[in-house]
Amino acid sequence: MRIEDALRQWGDYQGRQDKPADFDAFWAKAKKEVEMLGTDCELVPADFTSSVADCYDLFFTGVHQSRIYAQLLLPKTSQQKFPVIFQFHGYHSDVGDWSDKLALVAEGYAIVAMSVRGQGGKSEDHLQTNGGTLKGHLIRGIEDGAENLFYRAVFQDVYQLTQVVSQLSFVDSSQMIAYGVSQGGALALVCAALCPTIKRVFVQYPFLSDYRTAYSLDVTQSAYEELAYYFRFRDPLHENEEKVFVTLDYVDIQYMADWIKADIVWAMGLEDRVCHPKTQFAVYNHIQVPKKLYFYPEYGHEYLPKFNDIIHQTLIND
Repeated sequence: MRIEDALRQWGDYQGRQDKPADFDAFWAKAKKEVEMLGTDCELVPADFTSSVADCYDLFFTGVHQSRIYAQLLLPKTSQQKFPVIFQFHGYHSDVGDWSDKLALVAEGYAIVAMSVRGQGGKSEDHLQTNGGTLKGHLIRGIEDGAENLFYRAVFQDVYQLTQVVSQLSFVDSSQMIAYGVSQGGALALVCAALCPTIKRVFVQYPFLSDYRTAYSLDVTQSAYEELAYYFRFRDPLHENEEKVFVTLDYVDIQYMADWIKADIVWAMGLEDRVCHPKTQFAVYNHIQVPKKLYFYPEYGHEYLPKFNDIIHQTLIND
């Protein structure tokens, strides 16, 4: 019943549809900036050891001269090239433990887990911005225009990661997959949008979509709470409200959805008020490729049981 109710409410929801006229050109320019940086990287054997994986610290220099870090795990087999899974983490956190990745490495997949710049991990953020950054990264750079948004740089890092990794001699660039949860879910979708050779995406309750709608919901209880803090402390009369949302439109993942060529497997908790189902449907309904949505009616923004098993079984039966 609850699934039918959700589909009745949001099954055809298309988001607010405020895509900037120059959105495609904006991201073409952003990708070109990354391509000019090349694909050089540094691989350093990691301290962590395993009987099934060779583990490396991977570094490359991203936009704004920021040093970006990722974990790289390779199966210990005689295979020449490996399919690769790009993993992206949630807001504020980091790439997690090496041991978290070993199950899929044991199945023959290389794993690359990127640390988002300036958050809980080792990646640097040298972006220089004016204005407030109270409570989060969504508003970082918002007073300097779309080209100075924090998430523009992060999306560029994601694209650069795909370019760097796909050139490595031991990677099968025809078999690349993206996976993430919350912020990481958004970045997995961005990965597939900016790199159309990504074959499949696994995503749980993605962040970074439909900002006006997110703001109109219970914003202070959501991942978008910094919008409320921004207006409260930087623009209490909302004199710049339209400019703020027009700027954020450039990093709204719903407008990238129709670039995705990868098959999508998506998990959504219908009690999620951190990344509300309505904002997720704004993206999901624009995806024009084979897709499967798993509903969790009693779950919110939390661990979703059985979804990791679904990922595992999908991969090994591919």
